[in-house]
Amino acid sequence: MTNDKQLMTTKLGLIGGGVMGEALLSRLIARGIYLPSEIIVSEPQPARRNFLAQQYNVAVTADNCQVFTTATEVVCLAVKPQVFSAIAQELANVIDKGHAPLIISILAGITLSHLEAAFPQLPVIRAMPNTPATVGAGITAIAAGAYTQPHHLQTAWQLFSAVGEVVEVSETLMDAVTGLSGSGPAYVALMVEALADGGVAAGLPRAIANQLALQTVLGTAQLLHASKLHPAELKDRVTSPGGTTIAGIAQLEKAAFRFALIEAVKAATARSQELGK
Repeated sequence: MTNDKQLMTTKLGLIGGGVMGEALLSRLIARGIYLPSEIIVSEPQPARRNFLAQQYNVAVTADNCQVFTTATEVVCLAVKPQVFSAIAQELANVIDKGHAPLIISILAGITLSHLEAAFPQLPVIRAMPNTPATVGAGITAIAAGAYTQPHHLQTAWQLFSAVGEVVEVSETLMDAVTGLSGSGPAYVALMVEALADGGVAAGLPRAIANQLALQTVLGTAQLLHASKLHPAELKDRVTSPGGTTIAGIAQLEKAAFRFALIEAVKAATARSQELGK
């Protein structure tokens, strides 16, 4: 599903057309950062390739090497970290020092040293977006490699700004980023589910409990973001002496709610470190 004319204009290559790859693809096209004719995606599943080609009018292929050799600006690795070694070996046969696209990896646990060993002397950026990127509300942390120049960082900022906010961190903090914002949407989803279950336990119909829980979390996040209040300050504003909120908070403290979240982030961070070994 490619033609020579389209490949001549290819700027962005995506290796992996899954959920996060599609999130980037759709938002970059919608924001006009790349034209469909400037993008090629490699994806092993034929049905998925057909969907991406029809939905976004981009070039698709099953050949990762074709993506690497035709993308002139950026090659984004958006696959499972477990298959990184196999893909790196595959691409090693076509690495040409005269062709030096920026390599951006969103693979959890795959370090810059691993990436730079696979792509010698190429500019490399390690990135960790999260799933709210699929609706343009994500946050991505990026860390730059040894051969990365300021214009490469600017490209990465532009790319990930299409799906939310961007922060630059030291590579040593990327596992912690994975444990917090990478895995965090699951923690929040669990909290929304538990809030709704609490509403049902208190007598609310399921549909109303779900709506109340979801909008409460969404609205609180928006309020914190817009007001720049510290979370503790907002908590204090909602909590009146002898009231309902402090009664609920006392139960959360008794159940070690905050400690459980802290330990969840630490456990996910440790798992990210294991994946990188």
